[in-house]
Amino acid sequence: MIARAKIKSLIVDAVSSYHDEILEFTQALVSIPTVNPPGRSYLACVQAIASKLQEIGLETTIVKVPGSMGHGSKAHRRYCLLSFYGQGERTLYFHGHYDVVPASSEAQFRPYVQDGKLFGRGSSDMKGGLAAMIFAVKAIQACGIELDGRIGLTIVPDEETGGALGAQYLFNAGLLGKDGIGIFLPEPTDGLIWNASRGAISLRVTVKGRHAHVCTHYEGLNAFEQMLVVADALLALKAEVEPHRTRFQIEPEAARHSILLLGGRCEGGTNFNSVPDECSFTVDRRTNPEEDFEAEKQGLFDLFDRLRQQGIDLEVEILQEGGASSTSEDDPVARVLAESVVDVTGKPASFEMCPGFLETRFYALRGIPGLAYGPGLLSISHGPGEFVRLNDVYNCTAIYALSAVRLLAPTCRPE
Repeated sequence: MIARAKIKSLIVDAVSSYHDEILEFTQALVSIPTVNPPGRSYLACVQAIASKLQEIGLETTIVKVPGSMGHGSKAHRRYCLLSFYGQGERTLYFHGHYDVVPASSEAQFRPYVQDGKLFGRGSSDMKGGLAAMIFAVKAIQACGIELDGRIGLTIVPDEETGGALGAQYLFNAGLLGKDGIGIFLPEPTDGLIWNASRGAISLRVTVKGRHAHVCTHYEGLNAFEQMLVVADALLALKAEVEPHRTRFQIEPEAARHSILLLGGRCEGGTNFNSVPDECSFTVDRRTNPEEDFEAEKQGLFDLFDRLRQQGIDLEVEILQEGGASSTSEDDPVARVLAESVVDVTGKPASFEMCPGFLETRFYALRGIPGLAYGPGLLSISHGPGEFVRLNDVYNCTAIYALSAVRLLAPTCRPE
């Protein structure tokens, strides 16, 4: 049995020996243009990850998501990857996604290193984090540390579009979170630990009218004018919900407020000289953990029902939905992660609420504590100059490994 005091140095040394491999593997992942939408190159990326895990000695399962062909092409089928390291029922999950938002140019899929940073689409969100989690397992294996339990690697597509054909599918199929004691998510957290996240109900509202030429406008029904009535009702609701504030730490102060965003995307009409017969716009309601998600969702749909009773013809499509999630800073999994952050980086660990929507929500539904901590900066993750600091990737690798050992090795478990 390895003494607790020696474990940190063993892991840090092992990770240091893998720096070149971690960089090479992250570059390989960034080079695969897993753009979502529509879902390009998914199979190539999953196969690259599976090959690396098999090289380490792990068995992998690639799950084809039924009915996910999209655009009539096998190239857009969705795949999830599951793998485990260790023995026993108690499982600490490393969960990440391999899809990336569209790039401003194909050059973003030609990664390069400059000033200790790896540039490229997905380097920060979250292929650097995926590499860190995989090499954390390799470091534990190389140190010969026996675990009383398992590390479960769950790697999914479609996080950037709501997760319906990734984590949501695994959850519905009973393949996500079995025997979980915790889950780490390598989102680009700017050095923070996100121990909470918002819920979301995102909608497309389509208001119907009747087409007519401008010269005979009286024969039509202006969908745009009808849409304004709907928007006015939603603005009144916005004024009611946005004063709600979370008790979780988040900066700046304005970020504490609940959110109702109107018109993120708007469409309608055919020409300036025609009465529009259809107008649509999006509604994005983000709830704080303290709010009752189902009640807030129902409030939106009650509003739409009242508008229909007033004679407005409208349809509502749900684009994504899911509740908030939160884990106490005092939870044993949170304490271990914070302790490992301090030990590896020498800096105090800070907890905050994620301003967005995290896949920890699926684990929360099974009562599993979830925390996001990963290399990268949220502020640049979807931009043209996306990068990740290599030292952050290496530190995260050691932090994940050290946390897993402290949670799963018999002599290292927190009290």
